[in-house]
Amino acid sequence: MSQQLPDIDTQLADHKLSQEDYAHIKQILGREPNLVELGIFSAMWSEHCSYKSSKVHLKGFPTSAPWVIQGPGENAGVIDIGDGMAAVFKMESHNHPSFIEPYQGAATGVGGIMRDVFTMGARPVANLNALRFGNILNDDKTSKHQRYLVRGVTEGIGGYGNCMGVPTIGGETSFDECYNGNILVNAFTLGLAKSDEIFYGKAEGIGNPVLYVGAKTGRDGLGGAVMSSDSFTEESKSLRPTVQVGDPFTEKLLLEACLELFKTDYVIGIQDMGAAGLTSSSFEMAGRSGSGMIMHLDKVPAREENMTPYDFMLSESQERMLLCAKKGSEEEIINIFKKWDLDAAVIGEVTDTGNIELFWHGKKVAEVPVDPVSEEAPELNRPMKKPEYLDQIKDTTIDNFPKVANQEAFEKLTKSMEVVDKSWIYTQYDSMVQTNTIKKGGELDASVIRVKENGKALAMSADCNVRYCYIDPKGGGAAAVVESGRNVAMSGARPLAITDCLNCGNPENPEVMWQFAEGCLGIKESCAELMTPVIGGNVSLYNETNGVSVFPTLSITTVGVNDDQNNVLMSIFQEAGNQLYLIGESRSEFGGSLYMKEICGVVAGRLPEIDYARELALWDLVIEANKKHLLECAKDASSGGVAIALAKMAAVSGLGCGVSMSVKDERDIFAESQSRAIVEVKPENVEAFEAMLDGLTYEKIGVIGGDIVKINNVTISMKTLQDNYFNRFKRVIEQDL
Repeated sequence: MSQQLPDIDTQLADHKLSQEDYAHIKQILGREPNLVELGIFSAMWSEHCSYKSSKVHLKGFPTSAPWVIQGPGENAGVIDIGDGMAAVFKMESHNHPSFIEPYQGAATGVGGIMRDVFTMGARPVANLNALRFGNILNDDKTSKHQRYLVRGVTEGIGGYGNCMGVPTIGGETSFDECYNGNILVNAFTLGLAKSDEIFYGKAEGIGNPVLYVGAKTGRDGLGGAVMSSDSFTEESKSLRPTVQVGDPFTEKLLLEACLELFKTDYVIGIQDMGAAGLTSSSFEMAGRSGSGMIMHLDKVPAREENMTPYDFMLSESQERMLLCAKKGSEEEIINIFKKWDLDAAVIGEVTDTGNIELFWHGKKVAEVPVDPVSEEAPELNRPMKKPEYLDQIKDTTIDNFPKVANQEAFEKLTKSMEVVDKSWIYTQYDSMVQTNTIKKGGELDASVIRVKENGKALAMSADCNVRYCYIDPKGGGAAAVVESGRNVAMSGARPLAITDCLNCGNPENPEVMWQFAEGCLGIKESCAELMTPVIGGNVSLYNETNGVSVFPTLSITTVGVNDDQNNVLMSIFQEAGNQLYLIGESRSEFGGSLYMKEICGVVAGRLPEIDYARELALWDLVIEANKKHLLECAKDASSGGVAIALAKMAAVSGLGCGVSMSVKDERDIFAESQSRAIVEVKPENVEAFEAMLDGLTYEKIGVIGGDIVKINNVTISMKTLQDNYFNRFKRVIEQDL
């Protein structure tokens, strides 16, 4: 079985393995590896699968709470939402594939995250996405390509999610030149299950059969995990064959077949075949149980001729699962999948050897011990260095630039790609299928679905201010957790847990590694202070092209529970004549702000201060006041400050407002101080609401109504505002069509 590989240096380079890795592999095996074994180690020790550069910094994340059923380490995290029900959710990246082939890259990203969720026994009920693109405004080659990527990614997400019958209910889309060479596509799925019917990815019980179920295996996606563990260059277009091809109709059948199977007692464990396909699924299932496994690769259903053991182990064909079943149930399981017109085959069994043994037409072609592949994967403590640019930008303020009239700044900010409505994107997604959506994309802040099984509602919000992460990675990571949780709280739901998607550049660059490590420290601090543990997530590194890395983009999705699905708080104006309050302290804080980027043309400064006690007090106020039915709407003031928050609320509701807020500098209407929210209160509830404000900083700032938006010394007509807000993005994105 062992043989000296020809041209080993080339083989190692192709598999992204070092000479040190190769020596370690020979030590583990006690011999030279063959090509199949080398491919297995390459995939399992890739950045994408082993987290070798990030693992050391992920330790210490808060992961437990009384409501956490399953934390990191499984296909998805699980929290208890009461009355015997659980929410199962996770967020993952599909950045590299989406940059190479936007439609299939985004589509298979959605498909993969949904499989992670229904593998746990949950029916997917909501999708979100966090998308980052480069500059789309210009007429140059870069902007034209970015517009093409936006269109392709949007179509891919919509095409897959819509066919699956899972609503895409929200997310965020932002634009910055740092993504010109690497876009980011982060997908989130949430599913529902009974809390005592969660399934796990394990293979145990000597002699129990191992079954392959789902679509047939092809050569698509070969090397995908390894490809996603390296930077892009001009030659990266040749990587197109490493992008998987998805079929949502097959996945829908697989979903229904799995959920039918879960009603039986046949399943010991089940695992999605995602990155690294059959390799990762088999090693992870055996590893969780300390067992071994025999697999006969010639029994794996194939859709292409002349496939090799290497092809079968490394293919990333979509819509496939590996499951461990109770002995004697094989025929019943196969019949279930046959009913749904899917392949199912017994391809092996569980052993007690602690090894994965692979056979090809009766001949053993590979044998690799399970534990060392995961336990002895490289764990790198890469060099770190604080980026030099931080000292150059930290003292920059808006006073370093010529003063711009507030009216001019306001009109420019309301046209910013960061601000305007992205309905061109989200209307391509079915947001109402399953008929449980209460608050969908475009309605600002968190998205909300009802849980008809227990009468509650689940709120979720994906957030990250990448400018904050650039000027202060630790503070930016903390702020992402804060804003995501705040958005959930503004809907009246109590934030309970997060999942993350940590996107950074090349970890071999000490400055990038420092950014990542600092971002993790901020997330750890924020999650601990806000009592929102991390229950799962994803790391995506090597988001770099031609030596230029993206800004650290620490995407956070928070999930919270509202005990009453009939009392969900909206984020847009509800009725003329109602009073507006600003809760929280406003200061002249512009570091990393939208104002500084759009008006001053830089990303610089010091991050606004985060005070966790004030943040929690704001959450408690809104949640409790909503329970007493004292609020009509609530929206946080974040990117663009109070002025832009009010402009959005007015544009979406079609109601104007007249506002006067106290400021030290007239530009403070655009400042981005943390822990602030705008709330709407009916006149008859003002007294009762103000009685709840003891100890909080607040100001009654105005009233809803009229056909203009007036905020201190800026004014815009509703007609102009709504045209900018609803039509500008469409005009930009369709200019090439």
